[in-house]
Amino acid sequence: MQTYRRDIMAIGIKDIARLAGVSTATVSRALSHPGRVSPETRAQVMAVVEEHDYRVNSFARSLRVRRADAVLALVPNLGNPFFSEIIAGIQDGLTPAGLDLLVTDSLSQQARRQSPVTHLQAARADGLICLDGALPAGILDDLAASDVAGRVVFACEWPDGRGFPVVRSDNRAGMALAVQHLVGLGHRDFALLTGPEGNVLTRERREGAEAALAQAGLSLPPSRIAGGSFEIRDGFRAAGDLMRMPSRPTAILCSSDQLAIGCISGLSELGVRVPQDVSVVGFDDIALAAYSRPPLTTIRQDRRRLGRIAAERLLSSLSGKPLAETLTTLPVEIVVRRSTAAAPAG
Repeated sequence: MQTYRRDIMAIGIKDIARLAGVSTATVSRALSHPGRVSPETRAQVMAVVEEHDYRVNSFARSLRVRRADAVLALVPNLGNPFFSEIIAGIQDGLTPAGLDLLVTDSLSQQARRQSPVTHLQAARADGLICLDGALPAGILDDLAASDVAGRVVFACEWPDGRGFPVVRSDNRAGMALAVQHLVGLGHRDFALLTGPEGNVLTRERREGAEAALAQAGLSLPPSRIAGGSFEIRDGFRAAGDLMRMPSRPTAILCSSDQLAIGCISGLSELGVRVPQDVSVVGFDDIALAAYSRPPLTTIRQDRRRLGRIAAERLLSSLSGKPLAETLTTLPVEIVVRRSTAAAPAG
């Protein structure tokens, strides 16, 4: 039996405009610059588009206006599962606008001595969403150039004092929630596992923890601060360092879930029980957190929403629409599981 496929280019933009009862200019804006039309008008246009399976000939359009119809996401480490939900959220935000998502690793870019600006200048990408706040000063200078700055948004991490639009989670408030939870369980002896030195999340989460402890009348001695990265191996190593101290902490705050999971594994190797002997709290609520042993109490940040909002901010900027705010801080919440319990007696 012979089958036929509908020709996806059988109708044109004029047909879409006629069927939707709007002008061709409105259809063009709804497809290419959705931020320039009302949600109701865009829904009206998209209903016709979907009914007739219309697809924009993006290749031809990009040749006419030097647009790639793509956005580049720059990630510090593609192997880190933390970034997957943010990337999915960015894709959620770009799909309604018909833009593709390209993803690359900032470490590999630097190893090849490439700047992400080359993707924008060569029209391989229309804009950049950067998840790495520790880019070298030279690259940040390139991104701040007048012909590029309006096409860049930072998400999750950000560079200080550069003025780029930023979408982030409330890292300080997250650590405060963790401290308040543990103090409420009777803990008074704390340790903190941090990320890389100089990382903006390391600083924000440490300062959030220290401020919350001070508010509770407690302090965090320098000897109780360990780490070096957000990864499992440093959590495992730090557990041994902390347990060799003459006075052991009863609660360990971790600046990432991976640090926390590594720490719990290291404690288990030493015969230290979680949470009976030591309570552990993570940060991020990655998928593995609910399935660690024991399941991890952690700070949940809505990473998918963070990515989607970053994409929406970039689309608004690309359309020439001024941003209402350059800094967007999303709330976080604590998810209590079985890695925390009342402080052990004595």
